Amino acid sequence: MSTEQATSEQREVRLAKRQRMLDEGGEAYPVTLPVTATIPELRERFGGLEADATTGERVGIAGRVVHLRTTGRLCFAALQAGDGSRIQAMISLAEVGEDSLARWKELVDLGDHVFVHGEVISSRRGELSVLADDWAIASKALLPLPTLHTELSDETRMRQRYLDLLTRDQARATVRARAAAVASLRSTFAGHGFLEIETPMLQTMHGGATARPFATHSNAFDTDLFLRIAPELFLKRAVVGGIDRVFEINRNFRNEGADSTHSPEFAMLEAYQSYGDYSTIADLTQQLIQDAAVAVSGSTTVTWADGTEYELGGPWDRIRMYDSLNDAADTAITPQTPVEELAAIADLLGVEVALPTHGKYVEELWEHLVKPGLERPTFVLDFPVDTSPLVRDHRSVPGLVEKWDLYIRGFELATGYSELVDPVIQRERFVEQARQGARGDDEAMRLDEEFLTAMEHGMPPMGGMGMGIDRLLMALTGLGIRETILFPLVK
Repeated sequence: MSTEQATSEQREVRLAKRQRMLDEGGEAYPVTLPVTATIPELRERFGGLEADATTGERVGIAGRVVHLRTTGRLCFAALQAGDGSRIQAMISLAEVGEDSLARWKELVDLGDHVFVHGEVISSRRGELSVLADDWAIASKALLPLPTLHTELSDETRMRQRYLDLLTRDQARATVRARAAAVASLRSTFAGHGFLEIETPMLQTMHGGATARPFATHSNAFDTDLFLRIAPELFLKRAVVGGIDRVFEINRNFRNEGADSTHSPEFAMLEAYQSYGDYSTIADLTQQLIQDAAVAVSGSTTVTWADGTEYELGGPWDRIRMYDSLNDAADTAITPQTPVEELAAIADLLGVEVALPTHGKYVEELWEHLVKPGLERPTFVLDFPVDTSPLVRDHRSVPGLVEKWDLYIRGFELATGYSELVDPVIQRERFVEQARQGARGDDEAMRLDEEFLTAMEHGMPPMGGMGMGIDRLLMALTGLGIRETILFPLVK
């Protein structure tokens, strides 16, 4: 018999049990039950009970049946709470009577949610238990649980994450780690006087990053819209309006490839600080991540899923893109190096560049030669001007912009700028982006007149940063991006 056939047969049996409960005037899915305590609370209060001890305390608890033994005059069930903690339910003939015991044996299956009322005790084997004097089905499961001692396939875990959460401690821990990290981010921002706002996800013009957007259509407005690729241009409008320190944690959508570090839909943090620059925003970013590490792990030394320890504490390295590239290539590349010379170096190293501009060559060469050797958390400073159209020119080195990328575990986690606030130069950059788009760059930005109008009302100097929340969890847990997203998009 195939697995599908066995599941179908189990479903029919369980449907019959559900119908029996209804026919007898009972409920298979009651609205509420008199729950007075949770399984985690009981484990905390009575976890140290000696074997064969009683407490005299009667409680009503509920949980999912994950283990079941229904023979003889005493039946046992392991009830599991949402956090994975468990307690034993004991259904005895002496306490509930013959009819109730028989109904337990006939109606209860693995996966059911059940309510049990009784005394908190410790069994002869020292198992914390509730000796039932009453019980009820809280929710009848029509499909069986997977075998708890057998690992689910990656496909099943991604498509049916609820089964992953039910059966695997790491899955539940990752959800809690993410919640703790996001709460920590908000707390750190609050401590620095930042306000959290929400900006549009449906936009008439996508911008704020170089990426290919998802397109949609509004029937109400009869207009084409885009799912946002970044909140940047709206957050900067808020700064123009006087919200001097602003951040947002929300979803972005980019119609691009998916791999171990990229997802078409992802959670993003962006923040802007008036009268800051890329150095002050780097300091803030380091604190945000270190605080999140402490919130998740209790220390800036995090332990990944494979047992590896990674140190996020102390001051982080700061290197310059061109200097580190020259050291690795044993050459002298500057912002003025002609494209032809960069193309020759790329050909020699077998590095392909889709759009042959100076900045594209420099960044691809850097990723090929320098990036693989980054082990410690590292800010990489000062990028080519033509690849960063929203960034202020470097204050002392022509041809560069004041931008950093933060690398942790060898992947890019965050980026930060001294923001471009001159509307005249910003218009020139947008025009150049439009030219690149005409030459076939699908990720090039469009000229956004509404944003330029906001800039022309006076945008203060500022530092800005962006960081993927999913990637932050990768840095804190050592997991891949499809593990850190609770419900990832799969084909």
